[in-house]
Amino acid sequence: MAKPNDANQMKPKENSELVKAPIDNNLKLVLINIISTVLICILLIGINYFLQENLLNKKLASLNTEEKVDEDNVPTDEEEVQRGIIVDLGDFILNLNDASQKKYLKVNVALELSRIPTDPVLGKQEDEGKKEGGHGHGEAASEDPMKIIEAEMAQYKPAIRDAVISNFSSKTADEVMTAAGKELVKEQITEDVNAIFAGEREVIRVSFGQFIIQ
Repeated sequence: MAKPNDANQMKPKENSELVKAPIDNNLKLVLINIISTVLICILLIGINYFLQENLLNKKLASLNTEEKVDEDNVPTDEEEVQRGIIVDLGDFILNLNDASQKKYLKVNVALELSRIPTDPVLGKQEDEGKKEGGHGHGEAASEDPMKIIEAEMAQYKPAIRDAVISNFSSKTADEVMTAAGKELVKEQITEDVNAIFAGEREVIRVSFGQFIIQ
């Protein structure tokens, strides 16, 4: 009579064990998924850090290279002294191309021209001239380097002045009064003067001083 009771008593234990088994399996799967996710995240973070570090190193290397190039391109004191030669063309008073009403332009024009190897270094020669002049030796003391350049420019000035007059005379007052109009005239003067020098020198800059339209 006791045996059936024992069998009945065993059934709940077996059922509880069967319930625990799938729960344990689910926990294991959850833990495996969590661990896998954590490992994947760590791996991705590591790869991202590696890539970012390489990218940063490349950028730093490129910046260092650019700084080195800029340092190499820094002009020396001698190069700064040997900037362009300024040629003052003086004042121009000329008619503008206005059909309805005559208008006049008064403008001062100066050119900055590139130097050539035969040009004297003005600052250096002036200092040497002063020293020699103080002792009263030689003709170099009385020779002004700028006069040598002016003598060379004298042969070109008539053609250059004619180019300036032609360019301004073809413009109306409204055209030359605007900033864009002035820049256009400067570009045209630059082209014409470069053609006059035929490659011997080049125009670095055209400057207008006094600029009055009446």
